[in-house]
Order: sequence, then structure tokens, then C-alpha cells
Amino acid sequence: MTRRRFAWIVILVVDVAYFLWGAMAAASPTGLAGPGGKAILPAGYEGFSGASWSDLVRTSPLTADYMVVLFRTYGVHCAVFGLMGSLIAVTAFRRSEPWAWWTLLLGNTMALVSAMRYDWIVNAIGPFELTEYLGLALVFAALALTAPFSPSRPAGSTSVLTRHGDPSAERTWHP
Repeated sequence: MTRRRFAWIVILVVDVAYFLWGAMAAASPTGLAGPGGKAILPAGYEGFSGASWSDLVRTSPLTADYMVVLFRTYGVHCAVFGLMGSLIAVTAFRRSEPWAWWTLLLGNTMALVSAMRYDWIVNAIGPFELTEYLGLALVFAALALTAPFSPSRPAGSTSVLTRHGDPSAERTWHP
């Protein structure tokens, strides 16, 4: 198995998992497993506020419903990112297009670090949330194996890339 093939499969696994988590969060934010045996949304609310989720639902049901809508939207955003990352991994990244490498680096970093930051802010970190760290480490390792620049190329060197053999479409690549 080549490094490129190994890398796109690893990234695909991470981004599909992110898609699935987002889809589950969108479908059932008060039922998705979180830390301490509680659902992720109630665990996050209780970790952040120090108050009881069941008390919020009882005393201010519209506020709780609004939080459910927000968390569902967050889940949809996670699912969309996971889907887009997966599609980029199996298409452009697999074809070694440099923009795809950078997009997966920046996109996965922003998506997974923001999820980690949410967990820290609401004090809701459990075993499931630790997979975000593992996922980011796997993406970084996969991307390190396939970096779009060569350490053996002298600093400041360039190579000319052409599109479909058309010299008028030449552009210079600066690693």
C-alpha cells in the first residue's frame, strides 16, 4: 500500500466518523452519548452552567428547545464538513492535488480543534470526546506522509505545472 493510499484512507475514516457524529448530533442531540453516561447536550449544559438540564427543561422549555435547535445545527455543520472532507479525500487528495492537502489540513484542524474547544468550555470531556484528539493526530500523520513539497528540493526552487499540456496555462508552484 502506498503512502498516498494509506493517507487518504485514514483521512476518509476520520472524516466519515465526523460526518456520522454530526448526523447523530443533528438527529438526536439529547440522546447522543456524552461524558458521564449523559447525553452530550445535557452534559454540556450542566458542565457549563452548573445547573440541571432537567430543571431547565421544566422551568424554561422554550430555552431548552432553542438549545436543541442550536445543537442540531452544529450537528448539521459537522456532518457537512465530514462529507466535504471525505469527498476531497477520495477525489482531489487521492490525485495528489496540492490544494486538497492544504484544504484537509486547515479544514480538519479548524473543525476538530473547535470541537475540542467546545468540550473544554462546557467541561464535557469523556471517552467519546477524546476521539477528536485521536482523529486530529491521525490526520496530521497522514498529511505528514504526503506533504506537497519535497524536503530534498532546494529552498526557493520552483517547478512549472501545466494544465493539459497547454503552455499558456503554466503556473509556478512555490512550496
